[in-house]
Amino acid sequence: MKTIINTNNAPAPIGPYSQAVAANGLLFVSGQIPSNPKTGEIITTGITDEATMVMENLKAILTEAGIGFDSIIKTTIFLTDMQTFAQVNEVYGSYFTADFPARETVQVSALPKGVNVEISVIALKP
Repeated sequence: MKTIINTNNAPAPIGPYSQAVAANGLLFVSGQIPSNPKTGEIITTGITDEATMVMENLKAILTEAGIGFDSIIKTTIFLTDMQTFAQVNEVYGSYFTADFPARETVQVSALPKGVNVEISVIALKP
């Protein structure tokens, strides 16, 4: 059995997918981009602001699911420019305190809506 998780506090999906799906004790959160859920605008004021918006969107979905960042077991970070890794990593790291999740970071040629960063996560969902 699976449960669909959606919240108005994160950007609405831009295609045929859900913000997150819970199944068998896991929560699979779709990749989040720096889109402001209140205005629909893409954040373009710099990679630090973009990464912060992505993490806040993830936080909103996790909150809707009743969990927090401490439940994340795996993340994937997509960047259009690996030169921005340090700034994204600093923002990303500020949302975790210990027992960090497994992670990979990859550079891609393009992301939806021309953004520079997208992050997806897998978390434990009791």
